[in-house]
Formats: sequence, C-alpha cells, structure tokens
Amino acid sequence: MLFFILVLSGFFINWFAARGETVAERKQLAELPAQLGDWWQKGSEIRFDEQTESVLGSTDYTMREYTFPDGRIANLYIGYYTSQRTGATYHSPQNCLPGAGWILKDPQYIDITTSDGRTFKANRYIMQNGIYNELMIYWHQGRGRIEPSEYRDKINTVWDSVTRRRTDGAMVRVMTGIGSDEPAAIAAAADLSARLAENLTPFIPE
Repeated sequence: MLFFILVLSGFFINWFAARGETVAERKQLAELPAQLGDWWQKGSEIRFDEQTESVLGSTDYTMREYTFPDGRIANLYIGYYTSQRTGATYHSPQNCLPGAGWILKDPQYIDITTSDGRTFKANRYIMQNGIYNELMIYWHQGRGRIEPSEYRDKINTVWDSVTRRRTDGAMVRVMTGIGSDEPAAIAAAADLSARLAENLTPFIPE
C-alpha cells in the first residue's frame, strides 16, 4: 500500500510539473492611466537599477508619483509576476522596508471602497524613517482575488495553480506623507487605492 501511494504521488508530482501554466493576456503596467480619479501622474515612471530589478524578479512593474489638486503627493508601486511557481514572487513590505531603515507601526486592516460599491480589505501601516513619517496601504491581487494577508494569498496561489493552472499575481502599494493630519493622509491614500483598484483588471487579470 505504501509503495502504491509513493508511486501515485510521484506520478502526480511529475504530471503537475510537466503540464505548464496558463498565461493570461494583460496590458503592460507602463500603460496604467496617468489620471486616477482626481489624481494625476507627476513626472515619469521611476525605474530601479539592474541589481534591484534582479532582486525583485518581477515580470513587470511600475513605480510612479501622483498628485492631488490640494498638492498632496503619493507614490505607488505595483510588481507583477506572470508565474510564482519557480520561486519568483513579490517582496513583502514587512520584510524589505525594515531593511531599508523604515520602522513599521500601528498595523491595521483598512476597507477600500471603489466607486461601483466594491469593498476590499488592505493592510495599513504607519512608517517612520528619521524625519520621514509616511502612511502605507498595500494588498496582494491576482486571478480575481484581493487579499491583505500574505499567507492566505500564498494558499490561494497554490490552490489556483492546481485548479486553474495559474500562479500570476501582484503586490500593490500606495504611500503618502502624513504631515500634521493623519486622518487626511489615510483618506487620501485610501482614495488613491480605490481609484487604482478600479483600473487594475487589464494589468492584473482575473
């Protein structure tokens, strides 16, 4: 019986590895709209150096700044992976930002509501690095799912790899300065997150 189970397990593993993945059609993140609600892109896309890009290992990414009519500036980053099957995957802000000197405080979930009434939960952090005080919102998105938890997202990725032959997905992050008005910063970051989410399906397919 044990021999039969081992043979069957080996057969399944070989079959799973050989059957490949389904690649969903999508637009490049460079085509993300310059206008997101009342937010407008400020300047050009920000590109990393080759070493950083190699460490990130993303298939596609964009980092850029957007400005609001009141002068507020926010930074967004989206890192997309066509496949997470071979180990290439997003880098959680909880792991990489402390290594860059940021202290992450006051972790909470925040509800983001789009203009069509959809609501999803995202992570919300206060970040400090010297004189800098920032508000960060981020979530994981892919294959029709939006998930704040990295662990639940990994479980969903494994499940979808079996049932849908897909492991594509992205990490989406929005940051803005807090200044002297934390509630205003939270509201602004939540608004940009909602406007961004409304436009992501062509770039992060369901």
